[in-house]
Amino acid sequence: MKIKKFCHHCGKDFIAQRIATKYCGDVCSKRAYKVRKRKEQIEATNKKALKKKVQPIEVLNQKEFLTAKEVAALLNISVRTVYYKIESGQIKGINLGQRITRVRRSDIDKLFEQPKKEAPETTKTNFERKDCYSLSEVYEKYEVSDKALYSILKRYEIPKFQKGKFVYVPKIEIDKLFDSN
Repeated sequence: MKIKKFCHHCGKDFIAQRIATKYCGDVCSKRAYKVRKRKEQIEATNKKALKKKVQPIEVLNQKEFLTAKEVAALLNISVRTVYYKIESGQIKGINLGQRITRVRRSDIDKLFEQPKKEAPETTKTNFERKDCYSLSEVYEKYEVSDKALYSILKRYEIPKFQKGKFVYVPKIEIDKLFDSN
């Protein structure tokens, strides 16, 4: 019995000896098998990817306690970074076992709250120009370098202010500081 058929893999005509024959030869049969197995593997990995689909952010927002993996998904960082932040104290986490770490949702929310900076107390009094030295006058009078003067002003918290292109410091403060030495 000889039946005229076409190959399911390469599409060529051939004469088959059985009704169930699909391929023209052993080579096409093996190639078709490889293609079929490759498609099965791709489908299997796609199914796994759908199962491991990241939980929506809304679900994570409703949970009170989150795992390190969920925190990483929520903050869009790696899991290792989450553990690093827990170890450094930036995020408060609790170890419930060897590999069980939980983080309170409210602690993550606190990361994004900026502490309100209180306005620094201004101890400056408004000095008149006649009661102040310009920085160049201080350099000349006390023979100090600009770097030394700036470090002294910073160390002793001596106020300075700018009028126009000149920077001024109070005479009282400077005289008290340099005359005591």
